[in-house]
Amino acid sequence: MPNDLSSQWTQLHAQLHRTLLHRKILPPNQRLLVAVSGGQDSLCAMKLLLDLQPKWGWQLAIVHCDHRWRVDSEANANHVENLAKHWGISYYQKTADRIPKTEAAARNWRYQSLTEIAIANNYPYIITGHTASDRAETLLYNLIRGSGADGLSALTWVRPLVDFPLPISDCRLEKVNENPESKIPNLNSQIYLVRPLLEISRSQTGEFCQQQKLPVWEDSTNQDLQYARNRIRSELLPYLETHFNPQTQQALAQTAEILRADVEYLEVAATELLQRAMSQINEPEHRTFQLPVKLNLPILRAAPLSLQRRAMRQLLQQILPNAPSFDSIEKLTALIVAPNRSQTDPFPSGAIGIVEKPWIIITSRPRA
Repeated sequence: MPNDLSSQWTQLHAQLHRTLLHRKILPPNQRLLVAVSGGQDSLCAMKLLLDLQPKWGWQLAIVHCDHRWRVDSEANANHVENLAKHWGISYYQKTADRIPKTEAAARNWRYQSLTEIAIANNYPYIITGHTASDRAETLLYNLIRGSGADGLSALTWVRPLVDFPLPISDCRLEKVNENPESKIPNLNSQIYLVRPLLEISRSQTGEFCQQQKLPVWEDSTNQDLQYARNRIRSELLPYLETHFNPQTQQALAQTAEILRADVEYLEVAATELLQRAMSQINEPEHRTFQLPVKLNLPILRAAPLSLQRRAMRQLLQQILPNAPSFDSIEKLTALIVAPNRSQTDPFPSGAIGIVEKPWIIITSRPRA
């Protein structure tokens, strides 16, 4: 459906347009798959992108994931599908076979589903409606859980999603108004998750939806205080804004943005440190994380503790079945300054670290 941009241009349109020009997070003339729940944030993102489409030349589509958490979830999905028909754009839907038991399980299922649909239909960019308010809530949530800078800056503008090498027969997706040109050109193509509204607050998206008369579907689970994020949104943030700083959300979102730049720099530096520590063993083109791994102690000792920790975490991410805990990272990092023949307790994979100067050796079994 054509959009008369001149009659719809608002301050929010201008803000998003400037953000896209400045950050270059969504190239022009690309196929964009927009995740729409029906709530105000995702509807705001969808409408803004639709109105900016003439300037950017995008091909837009809507995707909706139904967790089946609520009795009205099917009606919610039908509502979003009708919006896609009204706007004249393609619509994709995935419904959970099993109802996710936790927020984390729902999130993992949702992102895997989004990635599957994007791969199957050749959409290199998935768009979500995360806002500055979500960024503030995520920072508080991860801070309370004891996260480091990485967790405090978790909501980024762009991040590559994990590739899912899926055979076509495994893509059991419900497709409505399927694009006849849809195909799987490359099952290993990189899919990018983009969050273009991270400088826009939830109050702004709500005001925009009212101005544009967008039919917001209210999600009753957003009021359920058994979920920690809802308590942060409904109780903690209002308390902080009332008693400490009325601009708490903006301040926290800015902090997350500052930390993100720091994290990106430190991650690159830690990768270089780890490569140098391993380079004495393996030629660069043959460098591997298969056990056993030998790390050069003098190189590691010369680095700041922050980079030591990050390098050890990067290594453990390659050899452990799950994300390494703080304790696992600390006990491996401690070997950098430990006496000769010191060793760690076994990691979850069964591997251990041993000091055999001038090396730390990480092996799958004790050495004689």
